[in-house]
Amino acid sequence: MKKHPYIVGLTGGIGSGKSTVATEFRHLGIATVDADYASRAVVEPNMPALTDIAMHFGKDIVLPNGQLNRAKLREIIFADADQKTWLEALLHPLISEWVIAQLASASSEYVILESPLLFETDQHLLVNTVLLVDLPVDQQIERASSRDGNDKQQIERIIASQMSRQDKLNKANWVFDNALNQGTMKARIEGLHSEFMALAQSTN
Repeated sequence: MKKHPYIVGLTGGIGSGKSTVATEFRHLGIATVDADYASRAVVEPNMPALTDIAMHFGKDIVLPNGQLNRAKLREIIFADADQKTWLEALLHPLISEWVIAQLASASSEYVILESPLLFETDQHLLVNTVLLVDLPVDQQIERASSRDGNDKQQIERIIASQMSRQDKLNKANWVFDNALNQGTMKARIEGLHSEFMALAQSTN
């Protein structure tokens, strides 16, 4: 894929606040592509991937309204690594196709690919640089459980299934410390925006 416009990968663990950071970049006029949305789009009712999932896991993986039973699917894949591998092999290529098309159509000076699994998938190959929204794990668990009403143990399992915080810190080009005063968020993001604008202009 031709990396145009300049692509910034935005990642972070569950509850880290990456969606809030992405929103601030949108306020600055920057297009964002949400890989999480892509993962939902490819399994909408009547999509071929949903048919494949139902054939593999059984018809009760689909709700009466035709939507994927995400809660049940999460339980299955977090309990069985082989099933997780099967699902990823099905969905990751489809998600990548959707993401690539959205990135290519972006018209802002640079574009952000927002992905919680940027490093765990081949999506990191699509980007020019990576911004990690970082938060200590205990704060991730607290924020995610209070926000979503999820069980803390389930959140811990999700975190354990992903790349470690330290490994993400080692791989990231930029780190946004979301444990700092939230009142400084806007100014810090404006600073990053200036950096990314300069990088985008220097590569075009």
